[in-house]
Amino acid sequence: MRVGFIGLGNVGGKLAGSLLRNSDASGFEVVVRDLDRSVAEPFLALGASWADSPKEMAEAVDVVITCLPSPAASAAVMEADDGVLAGLGAGKIWAEMSTTDEAEIKRLGAKVEAIGSSAIDCPVSGGCHRADTGNISIFAGCDRETFERFLPVLTTMGRRILHTGPIGSASVLKVVTNYLATANLVSVTEALATAAAAGMDLNTTYEAIRISSGNSFVHETESQVILNGSRDISFTMDLVIKDISLFQAVADRAEVPLEVAPLLRSIFDDAAERYGMREWSPNVIRRLEDATGLDITTTGFPPEMVDDEPEEPGAEVVPKR
Repeated sequence: MRVGFIGLGNVGGKLAGSLLRNSDASGFEVVVRDLDRSVAEPFLALGASWADSPKEMAEAVDVVITCLPSPAASAAVMEADDGVLAGLGAGKIWAEMSTTDEAEIKRLGAKVEAIGSSAIDCPVSGGCHRADTGNISIFAGCDRETFERFLPVLTTMGRRILHTGPIGSASVLKVVTNYLATANLVSVTEALATAAAAGMDLNTTYEAIRISSGNSFVHETESQVILNGSRDISFTMDLVIKDISLFQAVADRAEVPLEVAPLLRSIFDDAAERYGMREWSPNVIRRLEDATGLDITTTGFPPEMVDDEPEEPGAEVVPKR
């Protein structure tokens, strides 16, 4: 199988790296493309091929994967004169791994299916550090036949694979989970700031939360980068704002009156205005550091994020309950 990958950014580059690392075992030939050819050089050095345009890639491969920063970027790559749609043909697969809008993935998916190809939305969840080790979770929205055809590619990139239903369902669930992660992050920053202001030792605070009912995936990962001072999870303020907006759009279409999501949006709008759209998202805690004069860091944490879940061989297809 020839697999094309467009978008070698923070997440896409790591997913493409997993494809390349496992290409000998899987038998995949990997073709890559990015607006900045220089970021593709490490992949080319490891044996990937380069495509001069999305159309050229789509003509040459069996599967085209896109992993791009916004729905607008995906639409441009798909619908340009030299875009993916111009090169797809019968029997091929387009897989959208970006975090995108349900309505947009359905719109583009219909165009893909009209020319005889299959479409799947398959966003990832778990953070860039897990994408880098192949320990990421992947949602997959498509018909079951397409899911089974594409499953060998998914299990090369991720650990837990969940077939979520028809196209668009994975994108809905992705923004739901990102919304929850954002709510967790803001709660964690308030908890750490309050504990610090109350004179608690922050190493002890971290452990108390970790072993208690207040624990979460966000606490176990992002609290570490807050406390060690790096604040780096390769995820920025603008991406949080994008994800909250996508979640709000899903709720608006379903006529669900949200209360917490608009508050989270206002918090991150303020943080982005203060510190910049491209600031790391855990630095939303700087709003509380600025307000209290506290330095919410501790020397008790390593400089790199720790993933408590060890990588194991193989992948798990998660059954729907």
